[in-house]
Amino acid sequence: MSDSTFAAAVSPFDVVVIGAGPVGLACALEVRRRGLSVCVVDKGALVNSLVGYPTNMEFFSTPELLEIGGYPFPTAHYKPLREDALDYYRRVAVGESLTLRLYERVLALEGAPGAYAVVTEKGRIGARHVVVATGFFDVPNRLGVPGEELPHVSYYYKEPYAHVGRAVVVIGAKNSAAKAALQLVRAGAQVTLVVRGAAVSESVKYWIRPDLLNRIAEGRITALFNTTVEAIDEAGVRVLTPEGPRSLPAHFVYALTGYHPDYGLLTALGIDCRADAARTPWHDEATFETNRPGVYVAGTVCGGLNTSRWFIENGRHHAAVIAARIAG
Repeated sequence: MSDSTFAAAVSPFDVVVIGAGPVGLACALEVRRRGLSVCVVDKGALVNSLVGYPTNMEFFSTPELLEIGGYPFPTAHYKPLREDALDYYRRVAVGESLTLRLYERVLALEGAPGAYAVVTEKGRIGARHVVVATGFFDVPNRLGVPGEELPHVSYYYKEPYAHVGRAVVVIGAKNSAAKAALQLVRAGAQVTLVVRGAAVSESVKYWIRPDLLNRIAEGRITALFNTTVEAIDEAGVRVLTPEGPRSLPAHFVYALTGYHPDYGLLTALGIDCRADAARTPWHDEATFETNRPGVYVAGTVCGGLNTSRWFIENGRHHAAVIAARIAG
């Protein structure tokens, strides 16, 4: 890997992209192809969200729907794994010699249209335009209960192998919780699934939901519905069920309760949010330009709390629209 790819960026740039995920990289590629200079900044690793995905996680989409910049996504699997995607996006970024400033948190945006300064914890980067493609995976929906910061509680699930013979409580009812519960029980964990609603979500993928329901029916997974978490301590999880309070033993707790955009960052960048239920970042639906001229949003962040509206598959197409707008 070339050292120049990760060298300190020289400013100013025509465009600074905040977020080095698939959509952020797609934006950088489209901008570059229109003859403009671009720098990509991220507070974490390259495609940081994918780094945080579970080991060997299988995407729901086929490879061609995850491609960016016209680069084919070769994989031996019909549906690529997390590791396939990590390698693919790295190869694209390095092959294009994109200027990347990783592990550098953005703090604010100063200046005026055409002469912005992206303020980071390591300095300032000049930019004529800014694209915000920060997604939502880095900010979990907290439970808001005592004990959720204990070391055996996590909002991210990686793999089941450390939990053999251990009592594990999984909180949630959608795809992430369903897949984690199934992997854990098959690895020998004692799994209790805590669901706030009356049933496993209908949005769980059609090949996962029956599997989970069957494991619940046969008693391998204990499921508590219409149940809320009241507190977590070193010994377990205190919940309120329709039959009254209960204490669940738990060596590990996975609160897979979803994620949301970094609204603190959006505010710091001067991007307003609409007064709708989804707290959607304000942007022109045709151009993706926000209330701050020359500043754009791209990808899943565009949906606000409606995190199922945009994915890599459709969010990557924002890149060409934004790049054409900037270049034009």
